[in-house]
Amino acid sequence: MTCDELRDQYELYALGVLDAEERAELEEHLHREGDPCIEGVQHARQFASSLAFAAEETRPPARLRSRVVGLVSQPKRSWVRAPEWIATAVALAMIAAWLANMRRLQERTLAEARQELSLKNVELAQLNEAFALMNDPAAKQAVFGQNTPKPRGRVFVNPKQGVLLLASNLTPAPAGKIYELWIIPKGGSPLPAGLFQAQSDGTAMYLRKGAVDVASTGVIAVTLEPEAGSQAPTSQPLIVAVL
Repeated sequence: MTCDELRDQYELYALGVLDAEERAELEEHLHREGDPCIEGVQHARQFASSLAFAAEETRPPARLRSRVVGLVSQPKRSWVRAPEWIATAVALAMIAAWLANMRRLQERTLAEARQELSLKNVELAQLNEAFALMNDPAAKQAVFGQNTPKPRGRVFVNPKQGVLLLASNLTPAPAGKIYELWIIPKGGSPLPAGLFQAQSDGTAMYLRKGAVDVASTGVIAVTLEPEAGSQAPTSQPLIVAVL
C-alpha cells in the first residue's frame, strides 16, 4: 500500500488497535528512511499521548471518526442492506461509545500517570537518601549471608542518618506476614526498627531513618512477623548482620 492509502491507519496504529496484517504493512514504511508515514505516525502518537495528559477532552481527528462510521455503515456482500436511518443510528451510537471510551481512557491514564510519577519521585528520593547514607564516611557497614543460598547483602549504619538494608535472595513475605528490622544493642534486647516487604525478584531496600548509637549496636537482624509488626521477635532471624 502507498503512504496515502495508509493515512487512515496512523491513529489506529498509535492507539494499538490495528490488526496484525495492517500493522506489519505500516511498520515496513516506518523502517524506510524519509518515508512520509513516519511523520504521520509521530503526529498520531502525539494525539494518543494527549488523551492521557490533556486537561480538556481531546477531539479525535475527523478521518478517524469517519473510519469508525465506515466500519459500521459499509455494506458487506453477505448482509441484507438495512434502511438508511438504521445505519445512521448505529454509526452514531458507535461514535458516542468510542468517544465515551476515549474519555474514560483519558481519565484513567491521567490518574495512572500521576500515580506512577508520584511513586517514581518517592523511589528517587529513597535512592538519594540511600546513596547519601552509604557515601558518608561515618557509616559503618556489615555483610551478611555470603556464600549461602540464604538472603545476602549489606547493612549500613549511620550515626545520624539511620540504618540501610540492601538484600537479595529474600522471598516476598506471604499474605498476613511482613519483614521487621531489629537493632540489637550489645548485651541488650532487640529494638523494633520498622517493617518492609521484598520485591518479586527477591531484592529489598529498606531505610530506617533516625540517629543510631553505632558504638553500642552489636547486630542488625530481620525476622518474619505478623503484618502489624511485633514489639519483640517471634521467629528466628532470617538476616543477621554483626557490626
